[in-house]
Amino acid sequence: MTEDIVAAVIRQWEEVLPGLDTGPMAVIGRLNRCSALLQQAADAPLRRAGLSRPEFDVLGTLRRVDRELTPGRIARETFASGAAVTKRVRQLEERGLVHRRTDDRDRRVTHLSLTEQGRTLLDRLLPQQLGYEAALLDGIDPRSQQELSTSLGELLVLLEGRLGSLLS
Repeated sequence: MTEDIVAAVIRQWEEVLPGLDTGPMAVIGRLNRCSALLQQAADAPLRRAGLSRPEFDVLGTLRRVDRELTPGRIARETFASGAAVTKRVRQLEERGLVHRRTDDRDRRVTHLSLTEQGRTLLDRLLPQQLGYEAALLDGIDPRSQQELSTSLGELLVLLEGRLGSLLS
């Protein structure tokens, strides 16, 4: 098996500082490297459709919840700031993909929903995006993918519990 870049870095640290516990680096370093590479590669179908990943996340949130949401709820669902969501929603609204409605009782509250054009785009794009992502994982057998998913889920729950309150 070919050595990945993180293995080379760990080996170098072990040579310079023998006895150093590089175990966390083996996990965190690989997660960071995978994340960076996936962010570069994983959004090709989205780019072809003229969407960024954050815009896709807003559309996807509205579609999977399938009801109106406030910008604050979308921010929580997509791990984005309120200002970032406001900017994305404005861009999506200008393109006719999202509809904004002011609350009848409280004019300060806005409700967001997909337009028919937004729903059609997402319903067409999601299978393409998932197919592309499956192709990125091709070469890892399905059982290993499931094990990786389970392990990452455990890590995510752990980190959300420890870091979630710090990031809010």
